Amino acid sequence: MQSPLHRQHLTLGAKLVPFAGWQMPLHYGSQIEEHHAVRRAWGVFDVSHMTFIDVEGAGARDYLRRLLANDVARLEADGAALYSCMLAEDGGILDDLIVYRRKNDRFRVVVNAATRDKDLAWMEGMAGGHDVDVTERIDLAMIAVQGPEAAAKLPGLLPETLREAVPALEPFHAVEGQGLFVGRTGYTGEDGFELLLPGIDAASLWEDLVEKGAQPCGLGARDTLRLEAGMNLYGTDMDESVTPLESGLGWTVAWKPADRDFIGREALEIQRDAPERARFTGLVLRERGVLRNGTEIELADGRRGTVTSGSFSPTLGLSIALARLPAGNETRATALLRGKPHPVELVRPPFVRHGKACIAT
Repeated sequence: MQSPLHRQHLTLGAKLVPFAGWQMPLHYGSQIEEHHAVRRAWGVFDVSHMTFIDVEGAGARDYLRRLLANDVARLEADGAALYSCMLAEDGGILDDLIVYRRKNDRFRVVVNAATRDKDLAWMEGMAGGHDVDVTERIDLAMIAVQGPEAAAKLPGLLPETLREAVPALEPFHAVEGQGLFVGRTGYTGEDGFELLLPGIDAASLWEDLVEKGAQPCGLGARDTLRLEAGMNLYGTDMDESVTPLESGLGWTVAWKPADRDFIGREALEIQRDAPERARFTGLVLRERGVLRNGTEIELADGRRGTVTSGSFSPTLGLSIALARLPAGNETRATALLRGKPHPVELVRPPFVRHGKACIAT
């Protein structure tokens, strides 16, 4: 599939790659420059490959309280949003997502592109017994505007009715009007916004952003930015074989009220009390070399774990990773790079937020 911005990507010289059935830009010449632009100024991403689902009806709230590990009852105001996992009965992660509350108990859910078919089938299958409509919005595109300059520069390109509301948004809140849905959310560890709008209108906004100086950014920079920010990637750091408690996402599980019977709760409650469950941690390699997905990590007692996401950090100038390791409290381990041992430090993510290092460099 092609994004509504496909022609714009070609014009800008993007290197296009297949991703979850879409042709998406990997970079526009330099992934490193794109990464730094978001940390230091502002960048713009086409994320129209994501899946947008409207959940509406008198039973929408109760349906989502059953469907998600986090609790939409926490969304007390229109426009509020939360991050959650959608779980199988055994606690395995079917997907991670953001859900927004809209007016009149309507909700908008943004899920991953690679899990589209599975997610839609699951959500529709779980709708039985609820007065709810689950509708994919294939007419929409999504543009992410990220970086420390985003809040100052984006509003001037928006309809006048939104120019004051958008920069005043709190994180994980959204506002909508005149065909635009704007959330103060993102996947980079920087301030910024994600804008949903009709696909037919996306090209005009994209071109305005680029003309005003926003750096077009591809999937490559998006991945290194989210890794520095300690944000999980579905299919890499988590999937149906692991739970949120094994993926550094215990904070996304709303245990109270105790009588909310969300899907997967029973399995998570059993695992919550298990002392030997796997832990999810950050790693830093200060020697030469790069921690890559699948790199084995050995603890002092010989037990081993695995890097789930690893790369060179452009901001820090060293290699970082997320890893799933056996239970314990060690602060150091050994990475086996091409069969050779290299010492690594265990740290708590994030590594970088708002342009600043969160670890000692």
